[in-house]
Amino acid sequence: MTKQEFAELTEQGIVLMDGATGSNLRKAGMPVGVCTEQWVLEHPEIITELQRAYAEAGSRIIYAPTFSANRISLTMHGLQDRLAKLNTELVRLTKKAVDGISGARVYVAGDVTTTGKMLEPRGDITYHELYEVYREQIRVLTDAGADLIGAETLMSVEEAQVILDAAQSTCDLPVMCTLTLEADGNALFGGNAVELVETLQEMGAAAAGLNCSVGPDQLESVVASMKAVARIPIVAKPNAGMPVMDEKGMAHYSMGPEQFAASMLRLVDAGAQIVGGCCGTDPSYIVELRKLLSNHGAI
Repeated sequence: MTKQEFAELTEQGIVLMDGATGSNLRKAGMPVGVCTEQWVLEHPEIITELQRAYAEAGSRIIYAPTFSANRISLTMHGLQDRLAKLNTELVRLTKKAVDGISGARVYVAGDVTTTGKMLEPRGDITYHELYEVYREQIRVLTDAGADLIGAETLMSVEEAQVILDAAQSTCDLPVMCTLTLEADGNALFGGNAVELVETLQEMGAAAAGLNCSVGPDQLESVVASMKAVARIPIVAKPNAGMPVMDEKGMAHYSMGPEQFAASMLRLVDAGAQIVGGCCGTDPSYIVELRKLLSNHGAI
């Protein structure tokens, strides 16, 4: 996917993304503490069924489950030597899962996220070290056939900058960057919603915005603040409200599909152009969101 093709896609109207992956894998039996990427490859039928359901629901961009398949995170599981294999096979698995499912083409995003290491001086990792970690993963994702790069659940604007630098030195794919933001628009480890958009659009990001964090009912003003300074599409992929943990350690989220979709519609009115769901959502949420957006004339 070229950057021009990405721009043309977003110019056609609101673009639907997928919903959650991790929370649905937990429901399907994935244990706590395992390497998600390895577990997915050991149970390919589960991710295939989920991704096909998202494509059938109307998602035009679906993340490959390569979320933490970077060298730092994989080392925690002793799987750093499988980095290339994991990223390559997970992209290919996703492309196969969504191929020919919907009437319109579904694009597969190579997914990257925080390593959990904070940049100096807050932490102990240098810019160059983090840059090389992301560059390694993005190179493999590109070679595997990812249509674009999606950097999500990031903790600071600086982290997003490193990823964008790494991507642009590695490939010509469009890059979307989303931070986990508080309801006031601040990032957890530095920067805020407005700074994110202003900084990344100058660097050449294809889109920027938020994911995870809180429910869409708390993010209308945050999205509006980003839209006010944006020259690129704004992404909104929030959780299905706030979670409550049960005695088995499973999270239950406060918003059902209809309430979530209604709140997402207000985010679209506030300026979000690429929308989907994060933790607690599933294909039924995307179905409901697509229905409301269609009735609203947005897609």
